Amino acid sequence: MTSIYVGNLSFEATEDDIRQAFAAFGEVESVNMIMDRETGRSRGFAFVEMPDGAQAKEAIEKVNLAEIAGRRVTVNEARPKTDRPRRGGGGGGGGGRRGRW
Repeated sequence: MTSIYVGNLSFEATEDDIRQAFAAFGEVESVNMIMDRETGRSRGFAFVEMPDGAQAKEAIEKVNLAEIAGRRVTVNEARPKTDRPRRGGGGGGGGGRRGRW
């Protein structure tokens, strides 16, 4: 199974638009559009999974910089998710009692 990253998507693009663009090169196992939790709108990128590696490679080459829903997209093989440090939190330092002279 090859996971493909699709970036720079139009906010009007649908999963069907993406599926059609990749289906021209082989079987598409799944399309996962990433949505903003608060607004429910697309975040402008998606992941496509294709079971055949050769077909996925061809799709990456042919769909990269092609238009989907009126916008040129960036396509490449998805990198595995890495653990990143959490943002925010903590804060430490400062405050507390100071010694008096």
